[in-house]
Amino acid sequence: MSSGFTRRIGLFQAAAINMSQMCGIGPFVTIPLMVAAFGGPQAVVGWIAGAVLALVDGLVWAELGASLPGAGGTYVYLREAFQYRSGRLMPFLFVWTAMLFIPLIMSTGVQGLVQYLAYLWPDMTTGQGDAVGVAILALVVLLLWRRVENIGRITVVMWAVMIVSVTAVIVASFTDFHPSMAFDWPAHAIELTHGQFWIGFAAGLTIGIYDYLGYNTASYLGAEIRNPGRVMPRAIIFSIIAIMGIYLLMQIGVLGVIEWKDMLDPGNVASKSVASAVLEKTWGKGAADTVTVLILITAFASVYTGLLGGSRVPYDAARDGMFFRAFGRLHPRHGFPAVGLVVMGAVTAAGFLFARHIGSSAEHPPLTVLITLLTSVMVIVQALAQIAAVTVLRRRQPQLARPYRMVLYPLPGVVAAVGWLVIYGYADKANPGVHPIEWSLAWVGLGGLAYLVWSRVEGAWPFGPKVIREEYLTAQNAEVAAEPAG
Repeated sequence: MSSGFTRRIGLFQAAAINMSQMCGIGPFVTIPLMVAAFGGPQAVVGWIAGAVLALVDGLVWAELGASLPGAGGTYVYLREAFQYRSGRLMPFLFVWTAMLFIPLIMSTGVQGLVQYLAYLWPDMTTGQGDAVGVAILALVVLLLWRRVENIGRITVVMWAVMIVSVTAVIVASFTDFHPSMAFDWPAHAIELTHGQFWIGFAAGLTIGIYDYLGYNTASYLGAEIRNPGRVMPRAIIFSIIAIMGIYLLMQIGVLGVIEWKDMLDPGNVASKSVASAVLEKTWGKGAADTVTVLILITAFASVYTGLLGGSRVPYDAARDGMFFRAFGRLHPRHGFPAVGLVVMGAVTAAGFLFARHIGSSAEHPPLTVLITLLTSVMVIVQALAQIAAVTVLRRRQPQLARPYRMVLYPLPGVVAAVGWLVIYGYADKANPGVHPIEWSLAWVGLGGLAYLVWSRVEGAWPFGPKVIREEYLTAQNAEVAAEPAG
């Protein structure tokens, strides 16, 4: 079964790809948002809840990625699981939604990068920030215009810079740490019987899972992973556990240096560049400037690895003849999906510009709005359908080789589904006036209409016969048959 890719990415590079995407600009810009969601230093609850959701959902990705190691991640999983009843509807809808939510994730990274750049360039205008963000995206696309083995080496270097930047913030915060600030929770901070707590919890869980997103990035590169049955699950689990420790130390450390109320003041530097504020208060302006540069590099790395993985999503769909044919062609010299990379970059730029200007008319900070919209779009087709895909595949393809099987199956999937439903169910209440549920349903509905148009033209189900192709099971059987006897 040839995918057109070469398997060159090992465990360390796969984990580095995941961690670079997970710990990008996210925690540096969302710590104030998390504090606002919970109304105090009890915001640490959001990071713990996000880690739990990421871990149980990561076990879903681990089983699917190990048994179906193809380019495209969720697209491959939904194609294999749901072809029996609905033809290619589910994978089509995933590609449709992914072409929106993956660039939106990247756009928040660019927005955060420009936000921290403003600490070094305090007189930067909105127009200048727009130009810088678009230029950064153009540079990312240019750097990705090369062979995957070069990308792997560059990613490891960027991963090292990320480790240095977060370590600097954590160490600096604990050199001037005040427990009375970090653990001074307001009275009745946790009231499980009050609806307002659950609204804040849902908002915090949304921010938390956004910061952990990326634990699945290597899954999109399944056709380029070496020994995927072993590497894929370990890369996912290792990266989640490592990043969870980093986030908890960072959140607690920052709260022990910066007054949490300062993070809610739009005029205070802590509300936009909280890590820079920590460094300036503990080690001085020079150290703050240096670490801010490292944070900018970290943000750049997150956009870099996100576009690397995201550009692969429509590739496998196009190769199946289910998406625009141009997305299925590899660059003739460097062997990567050129059209997917360019389109994802363009949509990311649009999302970035949207984030830059929505704040003037929205009730909530632009990053909060974008995070809520992208998670709402992602829940329906990717998160919930993929959880169901594990059970469907176990029943439909029981003989499929599963190098990794979900621990305590099906409990992790059930817990993950509950977590995603909490995020989705409270989205409107946590963001009054934004209507993320309605927008997500409208986008998926539009995708359904697009599928009907496409299937009519292509003669696919429901306007034609279902084509059942158990691709990985067939390839597996062929390999067994080809093995010499004895």
